[in-house]
Amino acid sequence: MRLRSDFFVSALIRRAETAGSVAMLRRRGSEEAGAIFVKIDRLDGRAALLGPAPQSVDLPEGVDRLFARLHAEEWVTPLEAEERVRKEIAFDPDLWLVEIEDREGKSFVDIAARAA
Repeated sequence: MRLRSDFFVSALIRRAETAGSVAMLRRRGSEEAGAIFVKIDRLDGRAALLGPAPQSVDLPEGVDRLFARLHAEEWVTPLEAEERVRKEIAFDPDLWLVEIEDREGKSFVDIAARAA
C-alpha cells in the first residue's frame, strides 16, 4: 500500500529541513493520490525538476515512490524548470510541488537510474 501524498510530502519537507536545506510546499495537490513533483534549486543558476518515474520502472525494496528527472540535462536554469512546472500543472492541476533549496543539489527522494 502506497503512502498518501500528503504524508509523503510532509516527511520530505521535514527530511530536507533536518539536513539543513530549505524546503517549502509551493502547491498542494490531492491529499491521497496527487502526483508529487520536486524542484531542486542549487542557488547558483542551476535547477532540476523531478516527477514520478514511469510506472514501467520497478520499485526497489523499501521504496514507496521513485522519481525521474524531467529534463534531458541533469541541471537546467530555474526558468526552464519553472516552464516545465507550468506545463505539468496545466496537464494535472491536482499535483503537489515541493521546492528544495540545496547548494549541493540533494533531492531527498529516490531517483530512478537513467536509461543508457
